[in-house]
Amino acid sequence: MKAIAPSHLKLMFGSSQPTSRSYSCVQNAQRSDSCGTSRSEWRSTFATLTSKVVTQKTLPMPPVSVGIDHVNGHNRAARVLGMNQKPLSVNDLPPAPMHGGANLRVAYQGVPGAYSEAAACKAYPNYESVPCDQFEVAFQAVELWIADRAVLPIENSLGGSIHRNYDLLLRHCLHIVGEVQLPVHHCLLALPGVRKEFLTCVMSHPQGLAQCERTLTKLGLNVTRKAVDNTAVAAEHIAANNKRDTAAIASARAAEIYGLEILEDGLQDDASNVTRFVMLAREPIVPRTDRPFKTSIVFAHEKGTSVLYKVLSAFAARDISLTKIESRPNHNRPIRLVDEANVGTAKHFEYMFYIDFEASMAETRVQNALSEVRELTSFLRVLGSYPMDMTPWSPSSSTSHTASSKMNHSYGNVNMAKP
Repeated sequence: MKAIAPSHLKLMFGSSQPTSRSYSCVQNAQRSDSCGTSRSEWRSTFATLTSKVVTQKTLPMPPVSVGIDHVNGHNRAARVLGMNQKPLSVNDLPPAPMHGGANLRVAYQGVPGAYSEAAACKAYPNYESVPCDQFEVAFQAVELWIADRAVLPIENSLGGSIHRNYDLLLRHCLHIVGEVQLPVHHCLLALPGVRKEFLTCVMSHPQGLAQCERTLTKLGLNVTRKAVDNTAVAAEHIAANNKRDTAAIASARAAEIYGLEILEDGLQDDASNVTRFVMLAREPIVPRTDRPFKTSIVFAHEKGTSVLYKVLSAFAARDISLTKIESRPNHNRPIRLVDEANVGTAKHFEYMFYIDFEASMAETRVQNALSEVRELTSFLRVLGSYPMDMTPWSPSSSTSHTASSKMNHSYGNVNMAKP
């Protein structure tokens, strides 16, 4: 794997803050493939939709655990990341160079063998990987030009939403430029020669443990469950520490990388186990209407959650299909008193609402719907308008691959625009 370029190169930033701009430019915009709308204009449009909309600059968010200043002040060159080295952490982020290579550098959370790595390979087959030890580090790697894209999980068909990444989407200024839906195929891995009946512990990500709980019980394994940050981290830990009484729930590729044996294949309780990942970039892509698109937004209202029904009606009236509704606490104002007086009256929790819908920002009906939503809300931001992952998938396809074919066959080029 190539080293991250020297730290003496000049630090370059992407879009550091969303641009505050009238939403009328969205209403009057024509199709991108016919009117020649510039990327910079669409970038401004995708920022916080304003005049009454609160921008990122004026919307206080919880403090970032390690700020950008701390990262910029770190002057060491990045270490070369090998297969068995630690993933990138905030302390490893150097001042970043311009990227002049042909291959995109793609950040993901975890170590080699993680499902996020497989999703990155599906999205960008010829990519240069930048493993990161935390989701937030992946966001920062793109913002600081250390990586060109980030591929991060957003929801799972069994485990639901990855709430941490929803919060980070609002905190950071990156744009969703694509999605990848990845079938998850779990294996029980252990050191060579280890037998299942001698296991006392099974390690994995909490979602991995939950998704295999019934199967583990059916196997009659009397083991404790131990949660770690990533499925591949569990496999790496067992190999590095010669843990002969411990198994990992991880991918077949993790077994190949860390020299483990597959004790059980297809360990997941449900074959319909799919994780959706989003692809993030510093700049949005220009939306189109010649292929299926999806758009993601987030909004809130200063007077509470009663606006949700009206917002949904704006989409229903225009026959726009919603694919996702997610609520997260409004960190700026988590609790609202009914009468706005602190006299012990009833309280309401305040939320931000995330919505995905199947339509492109280039469509007039979407522009009109968002114009109406803007009038109904006090905060509205378009997170991205991007091609949908239309790759055919069936449960059987996720149970027939092997470690040797995983990176060569299962994660080929997906049917989407490469932003």
